[in-house]
Amino acid sequence: MLQKVLWASCVLALSVVGTPAFAATVRIAEHRQARIEALKAVIPDIEKQTGVDIELVEYPGPDREYVSKLLTEIAAGAGPDVFSLPSISQVVDFATAGYLQDVTEEVKASDAYSNFYDITKKAATFDDGKIYVMPTMLSVQQLFFRRDILEKAGISTEQPKDWNDLLQRSIDAKAKTGSYALMLPMGVTWGSGSFVESFRFLIAGSSTPQIASADGKLDLTSKGVGEVFGFYEQMVANKLLPVDPLLGPEPWVIPKYEMFPAGKLLITSCGSWCYIFDWGPKSKNPIPDVTKTVGTWAVPGKDGGQYVMVDLSHPWAVNTSASDPDAAKNVLKAMGSVKLMVSYAANEGNLPSRKDAVDDTEFQKLTALVPLMKDLDRGAYLKSAPGFSTVMEGVGRATEALLLEKADAAGAQKILVDYVKATLGDDVVK
Repeated sequence: MLQKVLWASCVLALSVVGTPAFAATVRIAEHRQARIEALKAVIPDIEKQTGVDIELVEYPGPDREYVSKLLTEIAAGAGPDVFSLPSISQVVDFATAGYLQDVTEEVKASDAYSNFYDITKKAATFDDGKIYVMPTMLSVQQLFFRRDILEKAGISTEQPKDWNDLLQRSIDAKAKTGSYALMLPMGVTWGSGSFVESFRFLIAGSSTPQIASADGKLDLTSKGVGEVFGFYEQMVANKLLPVDPLLGPEPWVIPKYEMFPAGKLLITSCGSWCYIFDWGPKSKNPIPDVTKTVGTWAVPGKDGGQYVMVDLSHPWAVNTSASDPDAAKNVLKAMGSVKLMVSYAANEGNLPSRKDAVDDTEFQKLTALVPLMKDLDRGAYLKSAPGFSTVMEGVGRATEALLLEKADAAGAQKILVDYVKATLGDDVVK
């Protein structure tokens, strides 16, 4: 009898050693198929590292629908334990509403933190020193240009020195080639892109490079905002960008996916993913030898200087209503791994937030992305604040008025200020 008991005990001990004993289940929400596949690839590693069972909850649909669904569920005290948010603007809104756990301790204790780029730390840290997200991927945007066509036309492909240099070069390129020369997203139907892929490019190099002021107000009456609208006004006046497509329901399709590949648009804003998905091997309309045919410029400042625009791309947060907060935070900490970042880079084309990711053998295979990592040392970003989503909507309205030539720069700035005041109140705008 004693031998049977000892034998059973040994079998039980071996089964515990050989099979992970999950202490908790953490539900992680992810959306869009490419992101879902990226996460699936690393879930076994997260489970092994944390001893937590991961349940993946798939949320289909674009960012706006995903955020709306998350907001509804979390406001009701439900929703996933861990989830991503598209950008720092949503992080600010969710944290202000009390929906996010403070994860400062966990992020700083992770092996990722000491390897983060400085701009990663700055973008993830609130003014009070708190951190609410694990920043895994960076959205890195700059100007992309058709090197082949500009060189053939005798137009310089050197880095533009300032706004005037960029504007004059675009005017010359249009005159010599007959193609639209410079497009930055504008208008209402582009949604947040009119701000994220356009307005913030310029405001960061203007006389007033931030909108969110230290007193918590939105500085929209500044000289810099007027300068940005003045640059837009010049683009429209010189007919540098195609207006009709920008007023359509999917304004990005014709300029980005048809005109640029065809050489009918020469310079546009875009991000690291464009080398892979917009015009590269995974595009429906690829440009041959894209990394040589298409070059990149940093964004020039109004009066000089160069930078690329950096934002946190879908950083990870913990729900304040998480069923097991400690387990969820432990999972979040593990999600700062190089392996997760490389998986997302391969599937989405954004860049890892860790410096040491560039040495990873799998990341080195992403030859279009590797050279772009050096640009992170000259990254610029816009601080976010409550109400930024309203600012984005206001920029769309103001730039559409410019496209339709119903307003000049001063009129566009007034449209933005009036819209934000009407929506959020006069005391919000500086």
